[in-house]
Amino acid sequence: MKTAVPCYYHLDVEVSPERVGQVRRILAAHLRLWDLEILVDPVCRGAELLLRAIDEHATDKHTSIELWWNGQHLITAIGDNDRDLRPDLDLRACLARIAAMSDGWGCCATDTGSKVIWFSQRARSGERVPRVPTTPVPRIREMLQLPREVPADLPARATHGVLEDAR
Repeated sequence: MKTAVPCYYHLDVEVSPERVGQVRRILAAHLRLWDLEILVDPVCRGAELLLRAIDEHATDKHTSIELWWNGQHLITAIGDNDRDLRPDLDLRACLARIAAMSDGWGCCATDTGSKVIWFSQRARSGERVPRVPTTPVPRIREMLQLPREVPADLPARATHGVLEDAR
């Protein structure tokens, strides 16, 4: 059996209309590197929606983007530093589209007053994912514990009994 290799990527960017396309290409390249070609379109489309909304509504354009792959789910998180940007008002249409195209999503505040918006995509069965071999599980006979000590008189009796039967 093989298990997936966990992967992580972090990118800090100043959002602008020109940068949205660049970020899309960077994220696509990392997903292809991780053999997650099937997730390139939905992840890049979701990230592009959020980045365009941040570019349109936020005053502080500094944004952090993170990708986490755990072997089953790819989580994309985009954090902004604009305290005035309200997801329930400014980003409502964008978040509705994110919710419709992802397997899960959410928004949370940080200690500094900024927000992190995340969404996840699940890799369906049969898709290529990076795999590494695992250590085989020991067989039952390999797991049995041998006695630590054999009584000294037991081998002597067994030898004695065998010798008597052989005579």
